[in-house]
Amino acid sequence: MKYSTLTICAAATLAATVFTGCVESISGNTFSREEARMAQEMYEGTVVDVREGKVEGNQSGIGAIGGGAMGGAVGHTIGGGSGNVVATVGGAVIGALAGNAIEKGVTGAHAYQITVKLDTNGKNIVVTQGTDINFVVGQRVRVIVFPNGGKSRVQPL
Repeated sequence: MKYSTLTICAAATLAATVFTGCVESISGNTFSREEARMAQEMYEGTVVDVREGKVEGNQSGIGAIGGGAMGGAVGHTIGGGSGNVVATVGGAVIGALAGNAIEKGVTGAHAYQITVKLDTNGKNIVVTQGTDINFVVGQRVRVIVFPNGGKSRVQPL
């Protein structure tokens, strides 16, 4: 069975939608549904260090599954008989590896690791979040913490 260009493009579009739909924001300015109408603790402090880095991307298996399906479909259009089977399997394997790498790349993000000295107790805490807000050493900030020590974010005062 040969797949049309339209079918392959539709599968690629679906895979891209799935990959990008799984990305969770690490922005300091994006709020999750869980945060709406939830009381959170807030501490004030001073930035004592800022390091730039990268948050690793996800490898949930969705990329490998989508890539494997697409690779198998493309491979299936090649050859006939036993050559077709080899091309289908090879396409699926290569597609799965590529899909996994694409998912990891798409879901990764640049981030800052911000060290803040809290006014309340003098302790240093470290929060890693997206680079949508710039921070400098000596800057006054607030640290917002979810109940039970969950997620937190740093925002300028």
